[in-house]
Amino acid sequence: MFNLLAAVGRFIRATFSFISYTINTLFWATPIFILSVFKLIPLKVTRKYISMALDFCASGWVSVNTGIQKFFADYKIHVSGDTNLSKKDWYLVLANHQSWTDILILQRVFNGQIPFLKFFLKRELIYVPVLGLAWWALDFPFMRRYKKEFLAKHPHLKGKDLETTKKACEIFKFKPVSVMNFIEGTRFTKEKHERQESPYQGLLKPKSGGIGFVLTVMGEQLHKVVDVTIYYPNKIPTFYNFISGRLKNVYLHVNLHEITSDLLGDYANDMEYKKRLHQWVNKVWLEKEQTLLRLQKQAEVAK
Repeated sequence: MFNLLAAVGRFIRATFSFISYTINTLFWATPIFILSVFKLIPLKVTRKYISMALDFCASGWVSVNTGIQKFFADYKIHVSGDTNLSKKDWYLVLANHQSWTDILILQRVFNGQIPFLKFFLKRELIYVPVLGLAWWALDFPFMRRYKKEFLAKHPHLKGKDLETTKKACEIFKFKPVSVMNFIEGTRFTKEKHERQESPYQGLLKPKSGGIGFVLTVMGEQLHKVVDVTIYYPNKIPTFYNFISGRLKNVYLHVNLHEITSDLLGDYANDMEYKKRLHQWVNKVWLEKEQTLLRLQKQAEVAK
């Protein structure tokens, strides 16, 4: 009987939480859509200030989302590492990826600490109702990635990935930005981990292509790499677990890496640079594996 009542209570909490998120999203989407019209004015100065206003709306959306989380599902985030960050710098943000809740947690932790996070999104996501248009208005880069097999049949599309990235990153040059990338390419599951035969405990194999293109296009402008490790003590939460209050603790560790000359190059054409960057990414992932184990021990001690 108690379990049934608890389940009903979680369902009610999740329902009101979801309604609150929806209302908040629609509220902030309205000024974002209106302001996005002015982006069509072909003046850099106008675009800069409109973009700043749009980011202000997005930060407001995240702030209210944080309030909703605290009211309906007050989980605790244990943050460690180097958090000496600034809203005036350009960052490349990396993180392991386990759940859609990762994004809400990252937004909550870094909102107001660094420039608003911009994610590279699959092109298909532009058709998501309301959010797709909002992401476009907020200058989220939409990417269309081609597989090797497809490029072999359509060689004229070779290099389109880099060209798309260049266009996407061009709009990031006139004001500070945080470019976010989940370099595993997908969310972690045990099945994917086994299928990949990943050598990393609790992590999928990282892919260097995404950040390679970003560093090629705007590496000299980026100041640091913000490397984030996220650990869920019990199990990876579903979105329902998140909004129903079942998530109680999240551990998050931040490492900062300087962007040295070794990390800069031409990813599409320089094989030596490609190899060097891949080695650096693997090194970062080995360190992340150790960080995950350390966070796991920290969580066990805190029980």
